[in-house]
Amino acid sequence: MIWVYVAVLALVSLAPVFLFAWRGAASRGRQASAMALHRAQLAELDRDLAEGRLLPEEHEGARLEVQRRLLADADLADGAARKSGALPVIVVALCVPAAAVGLYTIGGIPEFPPKEVPPPPISKEEAARQAQDDMMIGQLRARLALIPEGSEKWVEGYTLLGKAEYSRGHLDAAAAAWKTVLDKSFDPGLAADEGEVLSEENGFVTEEALKYFKRSLAESPPGSPWLKLVRKRMGPAARQK
Repeated sequence: MIWVYVAVLALVSLAPVFLFAWRGAASRGRQASAMALHRAQLAELDRDLAEGRLLPEEHEGARLEVQRRLLADADLADGAARKSGALPVIVVALCVPAAAVGLYTIGGIPEFPPKEVPPPPISKEEAARQAQDDMMIGQLRARLALIPEGSEKWVEGYTLLGKAEYSRGHLDAAAAAWKTVLDKSFDPGLAADEGEVLSEENGFVTEEALKYFKRSLAESPPGSPWLKLVRKRMGPAARQK
């Protein structure tokens, strides 16, 4: 598909060149050039006279000399204006995009859009650390399944689970853990964290995130450290509160 775009852009770019080659450029004849020069000289003499740089006698003498040259050049054989050959212009114009395509094929990436590049392999140390983290997260989830739902330890465990998942970059798992807590026991600070992680996961403040931000703003004690972030996410109207 990219080659279609390349062809269209090349045709659009070369359209003025093709139009010029089709019409041709008429070269100005020798006689026409001489006549234009002498007319310009006569106009300059008239300006010099009007501005006082020439006396009338000097102006008249110079004018007669220019007229004499004008009459002499009027007899010049003026070859018929000919159009420049279109073929060389077209050939050169086509060579430019052809050379560009050739260079791009050699050193560029013709298979645009690029193929999905697999992530670089991780080191053994990193793999071991990830495996240990996975084991700890699994153990924590197993313990939480044994704790009475809604209890203090249950809330603390799921809050910790969300923080652990967030630190590993698992935003969806962190949001799910914190939502589990908020559905049972609302905390304005955790609600602010939930709204932030939902916004970070989606790239914008979603309706669900805005819901958490609004409730956090309404139920947070004055001076809470997360209020500045909540007001920023909610926009100018919230920053005035």
